[in-house]
This record gives sequence, structure tokens and C-alpha cells, in this order.
Amino acid sequence: MLKRVLQKAMFAAGCFWGVEAAFRKSKGVTSTLVGYTGGLTENPMYEQVCTGATKHAEAVQITYDPAAISYEELLEIFWSIHNPTTMNRQGPDIGSQYRSAIFYNTEAQKQAAEKSKKELVQKGIYKQPIVTEITKADEFYKAEEYHQQYLQKRNKGSCHI
Repeated sequence: MLKRVLQKAMFAAGCFWGVEAAFRKSKGVTSTLVGYTGGLTENPMYEQVCTGATKHAEAVQITYDPAAISYEELLEIFWSIHNPTTMNRQGPDIGSQYRSAIFYNTEAQKQAAEKSKKELVQKGIYKQPIVTEITKADEFYKAEEYHQQYLQKRNKGSCHI
């Protein structure tokens, strides 16, 4: 019997509660973690990240089975759940911690992310420029336990996204 080889992906698209919920329900996603990445402080706490001073993004680390869902399909979900044209803002949430970002782990992920962004630009779907960062994945710091599967624990389907 062949063992599944799972892969990781990381995205930031506003408040991590709704982003996690969107990916968690996708077939082929085996687990999700919400946390912080792309900043300056080691082991940041939520209260620090909320100030914007740490420069971290609220992000979701996804473990997925590429035999069941491709990275390109994850990118499609990412683009569909937020507005990639608003700098440091999603809905009512404002600050660099709510920025739109793709944190790639491999060169193949980087190329797929850049290609998907370019295709969206070419299609002219958005009137404003896409401001989504495509950045090499950095250290991921798991958020406090009460943030993990936040909406599911509270029997809510979504937040504002």
C-alpha cells in the first residue's frame, strides 16, 4: 500500500477564522492551523499581532493531499474568498495583519501563485490592482488554541467573508 504524501500551503486573506473555515471544508484538505507569519517577532501573541507592530499576517497553514486537491485548486479557493485589491484590509478588518498574501513553500508553488495572479489580472475581473503578496514562506507560529477552528467551535458557518 502506498503512503499518501501530504503537502503544506499557507495563505493570508483577512481574519484567519473565516479563511480557515473556507479551506477546512474542502475535500483533500486534511488539516488546518491558524497562526502568524511574515513578521518580525518570534512567538508573537494575538494581542501583539493586532497592534500591527509585529508585521505578521494572520494566516492559515493547510495540510492537503495533492492526489485529492491540487495547489491550483487551493489558489482558486484563496482568490474566491477575499478581495485581493484592498491593501491591508478585508471587510471591517484593517491593518497589515489582514493583508492578502500567498506564502509559498516550493518553487512550483511560487510559479503557480504567480501564474494564477497574472491570469486574474489578464481577465480584468478587478477594477483595482491586485495587491496580494507572493512571498517565500517564513516561520509559522501557531495561534492560541482558542483561535483554532474558531467558527466551527461556535457553530458558525462564517464570519464576514
